Amino acid sequence: MTYQEIIDKYYPAGTKCRGIFIQHSRQVAEKALEIARQCNLDLPLETVEAAAMLHDIGIFLTDAPDIGCHGTEHYIRHGILGAELLRNEGFGEEIARVAERHTGAGLTIDDIDRQQLPLPRKDYLPETMLEKLICYADKFFSKSGAMQEKPIDKVRNSMARHSADSLARFDELHKLFCKY
Repeated sequence: MTYQEIIDKYYPAGTKCRGIFIQHSRQVAEKALEIARQCNLDLPLETVEAAAMLHDIGIFLTDAPDIGCHGTEHYIRHGILGAELLRNEGFGEEIARVAERHTGAGLTIDDIDRQQLPLPRKDYLPETMLEKLICYADKFFSKSGAMQEKPIDKVRNSMARHSADSLARFDELHKLFCKY
């Protein structure tokens, strides 16, 4: 199954959720592909594109009416739900783990406990270059408002609002892709 086939399967044409999902995913994909090229990353570009297009595949399962999602799950769970869906649809771990680990600048057990997040207690930190790339590119785009690319200072401020650790993890990702 291709990334477009799975999007078509779970995001009906003409829905608000599909429109927002596709616009956001395409923005993240374009940014990730640009970084991959500029930084000469040893990643297949088709894999970068697929991972970026599917990183938020689980949002339709969440209760986020502002973006047209009318599921029952808490929004923070979209990553683990998307990873499970991708695994069930036959996608490999390489892509499923991107969905699972892209939230924030990654999440730790401490983050989960401190914020009382409704997630299984384990670390969800991006580990592979692909996971780090999509996690980083994702931080520049929101699924609400004007959906324009955010400048780095706004991204950093957003990370800092979550925690100093989140900001530090984002800054490490920024250093990794600093050629961009």
